[in-house]
Amino acid sequence: MIDARELLLDAERRLAAAGVPTPRADAELLLAHALGVDRSRVGVLVALGERVDPGRFGDLLELRADRVPLQHLTGRAGFRALDLHVGPGVFVPRPETETVAELAIVAARDVEAPVVVDLCTGSGAIALAVATEVPGARVHAVELDPMAHEWARRNVEEFAPGLDLRRGDAATAFADLDGAVDVVVSNPPYVPPGAVPVDAEVARHDPQVALYGLGEDGLQVPRRVVATAARLLRAGGYAVVEHAEVQEAAAREMFGDREWVDVRSHRDLTGRPRATSARRR
Repeated sequence: MIDARELLLDAERRLAAAGVPTPRADAELLLAHALGVDRSRVGVLVALGERVDPGRFGDLLELRADRVPLQHLTGRAGFRALDLHVGPGVFVPRPETETVAELAIVAARDVEAPVVVDLCTGSGAIALAVATEVPGARVHAVELDPMAHEWARRNVEEFAPGLDLRRGDAATAFADLDGAVDVVVSNPPYVPPGAVPVDAEVARHDPQVALYGLGEDGLQVPRRVVATAARLLRAGGYAVVEHAEVQEAAAREMFGDREWVDVRSHRDLTGRPRATSARRR
């Protein structure tokens, strides 16, 4: 048995020395996971000076210090109101993508019984956010990678069993929905080739198929997504696609064809360009 406060202080120092950007928060979350309690309970244990049996905490701490993603160790990632299942083989959803989900949700709420499609769904984060926050929405999602699809299937089973999840290529998916969709949303891979992510967690552990968008500018996959959106959307339908902050101008050009009107750029909560939207003419 070890004093909870001393255990956390030591863990925080180890994670900080390893370059983990949020050492205290990660230490608390890992200890909560090892103890099988909520993070708030860890704060109580520290305040009361309680002694605890750390169990697997040391092993988890070592892995986190080696920059294994926190979400892989806990098996969960928060996304809006959801606590999604994640792990090796699937892209861990980021807070900035919540802005993209919000845009899709707002657009879907403007339509009665909206039909929504999420292309390159990954863990299912955006699709599930729409399904759980827009009453009456009929949500469809597709993912190409088999490992990511399996994580999405697990999340769909828990949070929205009625969601239509398919495995396939976003470029050819949903031929049965051509011209019948109200909202298309996507967080596709968009990192340019050779642009190695700075964070070790991303560079070492996020699947490359979810990161690199192909083509010299990384926008080959996003362009295919936009082409699919043009095929799927009804007249006046809404499309929104996530991209990197340096791709804002190029993303607007993706919607430059005459099929699109009302092209807009959107910023995330940090003020960085994060997504581009347009309406089907």
